[in-house]
Amino acid sequence: MAQDPAQRSPHRGALSNPDGRYAEHRRETVDDGWWQASEEPLRTTVEVDASRRVISYNASPDIPFDRAVNPYRGCEHGCLYCYARPSHAWLGLSPGLDFETRLFYKPDAATQLARELAAPGYRPAPLALGSNTDPYQPLERRLGLTRAVLEVLHDWRHPAFITTKSALVLRDLERLAAMARENLIAVRVSLATLDAELARRLEPRAASPTRRLATIEALAEAGVPVGVLVSPVIPGLTDVDLERILARAAEAGARMACSQLIRLPHELKDLFQEWLQAHYPDRAAKVLDLIRQCRGGRLNDPRFGHRHSGSGPIAALIAQRFALAARRAGLGTDGGAWHLDSRRFSPPGRPIQRSLFEAPT
Repeated sequence: MAQDPAQRSPHRGALSNPDGRYAEHRRETVDDGWWQASEEPLRTTVEVDASRRVISYNASPDIPFDRAVNPYRGCEHGCLYCYARPSHAWLGLSPGLDFETRLFYKPDAATQLARELAAPGYRPAPLALGSNTDPYQPLERRLGLTRAVLEVLHDWRHPAFITTKSALVLRDLERLAAMARENLIAVRVSLATLDAELARRLEPRAASPTRRLATIEALAEAGVPVGVLVSPVIPGLTDVDLERILARAAEAGARMACSQLIRLPHELKDLFQEWLQAHYPDRAAKVLDLIRQCRGGRLNDPRFGHRHSGSGPIAALIAQRFALAARRAGLGTDGGAWHLDSRRFSPPGRPIQRSLFEAPT
């Protein structure tokens, strides 16, 4: 299948826009000699996400939280490896270029969140902000949905932790520092590689590795608990930086670390192989073979308990390297919910209800 030259954008991660797995019809691009390269960059469009609920729940043993809020669907960062890409197929769109150019936002995310927190049966527990797509992607600068969600969480004294690769999180540093003083917030900064050129190809619209380390430092200096998420670990491509990332993050002020092996669910397998062949053809076969060795001979293993860590000797070696490097850097690796305080939760205007057996503070 020939590729539309107009889709070869240096500012995007995916190289194509294949149909999603739920598409009723299949499209195939054929080069009939009439293609004309366009100098116009691919435009980002934004639409309203009319979901009726904003908190999503999960029962996965692979992640240390059971609830999350994602103000956006799709992500303009364009990270090629993003495991959220296949979720765009649920919207009848492509996990390829559609994922990074056709974005959706929840305009009433903060209002919906307050309504759900006020439900009589709601019981607080640390909430993940940005578990699917980055809550501080470029669109947030204009719409401010994450800022509004943070305001609700702070007002209601609800614990949360943020995962981002964007320096835009520092815009809300004052509120994050205030929440941190009440043990209500923590931040994980995602960092896959220290190689600026590789990062530009993998994550074309995300902050540079140097800027992310500076973000960790700024958060730490403000008293915000901050950690580094080494993700994804791509054997044969990014794993060479594993030890250096942990050491540099610790020097910047990170207190904990966790990592995730690359996941390639559904359409992402083909998108990744296409990208790898285009950018690193000399290493493509080796990288894919190493991933298969970590995934039981396949490029993806969806089983609970294996999705983030993999299996086999290569995955075990990566895990050992991570544990040793984190220990040397003095980083915690328990991966829990940062031991944030859920006891402070209280709707505005109501006193905090404490246990009869809890000592006053």
